[in-house]
Amino acid sequence: MSAFPELVGVELGPTSWIEVTQERIDAFAAATDDHQWIHTDPERAAAGPYGTTIAHGFLTLSLCVPMLYETLPSSGEMVVNYGVNKVRFPAPVPAGSRVRGRFRVIGVDEAATGTRVTIEAIVECEGAEKPVCVAELVVLAVS
Repeated sequence: MSAFPELVGVELGPTSWIEVTQERIDAFAAATDDHQWIHTDPERAAAGPYGTTIAHGFLTLSLCVPMLYETLPSSGEMVVNYGVNKVRFPAPVPAGSRVRGRFRVIGVDEAATGTRVTIEAIVECEGAEKPVCVAELVVLAVS
């Protein structure tokens, strides 16, 4: 039996901080073929709107995975990405910053292949006023 129904409404986190280095940004750019200068050219980005390179929005979103590993209780179920709803990136993540996540299970329902869990995710950047990513993550827990 999944432990997720008992977690509805419970805040999970904050997680440990994750450093978003230029090396991490460059590796993500290489993996996704997104080499836009705001991410990968520190010289040009220094004169740009953010004064430095920034992380890709989808890099920030993808960091929710290790954050969830840290916060969700493990009962031996396989948990896979099922989808993402309402993704927004209200603020940038400058290279060299640290981010962490806060999560809340907002829905649990049984699907033919397992338990579908909807999780509110808020990723914050150290020292920033606004979150850098907000989303509803949907995962499928399969026993």
